[in-house]
Amino acid sequence: MPATIELESTLTDRYQTTVPDGVRRALKLGKRDRIRYLVQSDGAVILQRAEQADDPVLGTFLDLLAHDIATQPQKVRTIDSGLARRMRALTKGVKVDLEASLDPADE
Repeated sequence: MPATIELESTLTDRYQTTVPDGVRRALKLGKRDRIRYLVQSDGAVILQRAEQADDPVLGTFLDLLAHDIATQPQKVRTIDSGLARRMRALTKGVKVDLEASLDPADE
């Protein structure tokens, strides 16, 4: 049976923590990597390295958005009702299967 290592970290007032070095090494985590938490019915939590998204551009785009929101929160605005109506009109009748693969090889 593989050895078990018990590690701890502290939760800050903002509910943040640093992933201990032993966990980072075991999961081969680097900066900007994503972590998946599997919460089991008995309250146990399994921590895993999350797989990278299939779209390599998506993460970069989301990072750009997060940076803009963090550095310029005053520029975040709601979508006005006129734009919302225009968007609905442009997409009226369009059927979308959110479970369908975007990979052309799957067709």
